[in-house]
Amino acid sequence: MARESSKNGAPPGPPGLPFFGNVLDAWRDPLGLFVSTRRTYGDLVRFKFGPYYYYLVSDPDDVHHVLVDNHKAYTKSRNYAGLKLVLGQGLLTSEGDFWRSQRKLAQPAFHRQRMSGFVDSMAADTLAMLERWDALREPTVDAHAEMMRLTLRIVGRTLFSTDVDGEASEVGAALTHALAWTNHYVESLVALPPWVPTPDNLRFKRSKKTLDDLVFRIIGARQASGEDAGDLLGMLMAVRDEETREGMSARQLRDEVMTLVVAGHETTANLLSWAFYLMSEHPDVARRLKEEVDLVLGDRVPVLADLPRLAYTKRVIEESLRLYPPAWVFERQSTQEDVLSGFRIPKGSILGISPWCIHRSERLWDEPERFDPDRFLPEAVAARPKFAYLPFGGGPRFCIGNGFAMMEAQIIVAMIAQRWSLELVAGHPVVPDPLVTLRPRHGMQMTLRRSPRDAAPAPSLTPALRVA
Repeated sequence: MARESSKNGAPPGPPGLPFFGNVLDAWRDPLGLFVSTRRTYGDLVRFKFGPYYYYLVSDPDDVHHVLVDNHKAYTKSRNYAGLKLVLGQGLLTSEGDFWRSQRKLAQPAFHRQRMSGFVDSMAADTLAMLERWDALREPTVDAHAEMMRLTLRIVGRTLFSTDVDGEASEVGAALTHALAWTNHYVESLVALPPWVPTPDNLRFKRSKKTLDDLVFRIIGARQASGEDAGDLLGMLMAVRDEETREGMSARQLRDEVMTLVVAGHETTANLLSWAFYLMSEHPDVARRLKEEVDLVLGDRVPVLADLPRLAYTKRVIEESLRLYPPAWVFERQSTQEDVLSGFRIPKGSILGISPWCIHRSERLWDEPERFDPDRFLPEAVAARPKFAYLPFGGGPRFCIGNGFAMMEAQIIVAMIAQRWSLELVAGHPVVPDPLVTLRPRHGMQMTLRRSPRDAAPAPSLTPALRVA
């Protein structure tokens, strides 16, 4: 049934400067701007960003309409142009028939049964990090840098069957700059094309080359060997279109692999950093999680069958995703006129759907700023609108790797809790940095404290393999 417009004029929104509109406020503090304007003007807010109108959509029914009911009337917005320069035509950035074909080809590789084969790799890499922590002379670490290194190593092993730990620093720096450049590119009212040889553009090219060299080297070696290592790259190389029987080209593989590197490395590292920060601020939650881990795992490494029993650990991760969603905003552009909350939305409008903002709605969440993992008990989840919580998006473009990310996060959080508690260093500034993903701007300096069961030996892979 078509929606009918019931209200005259445009949705309400904050006043702005001539021509610039609200763009300066958005540059200074987009997170604060979105939350404050939703509270002031409601669940549909109109902004003016330079020559463009931008609609912040926060009502779950409207979000469902855009992402599900009428999703064919929306495409990725123009703001994804910068991301395409890094990721190419991967699942995150592609559109239309090409996206549908790629999604169909990639979907079998992310079946839960296939994902289960990666548990041992995730556990082994986490154990290696814990053993390195055991040898540290100083008990202070940058938890965000540590999680970036760990998740890159896990991506390398599960995606490529390659140890990229030695390249973690170079790749991490290249990815950091590439995403920062992308964010600046899409936010600029007048963006210089990347071929203009400015210092920042030249650095972006070097960063992109670092990432491309890594991915193409691994793809080339795999194609030359013909080996099927049972990893995600092998699965993607093996899939064939049902009608044409064609697989992905080297360029398609590069784009999908690059997308998975960003999704599996960057976003999961951010999630884990925020989770440890929140547990540091709420030691009662950390204690309860530790009690569950001790009960379910004791001193052994987790296996797939343990994950459903680590229910509180999962709720801690889900609540961390609510308060600090790595994908803090995503956008759509209307290809035809539509109606949201009774207001007419013109063709060509850019719509912002912000999990950061929706997850802080007082209408949807009781005391939304409070950290409470029990919000994700089954009965509480059933009582909420489905699109009140969307850390992985929604609709046909729901994140294909959400199962991988949740499994990885549960394993890492549980294994660290077996040996350590992490406490934020006093005075360390914690500032969310809303770039393409939501990073801690100054890292996350934390002190490692031995867990109460420290008299026990460190977890070993051997008992886990026997149980598996």
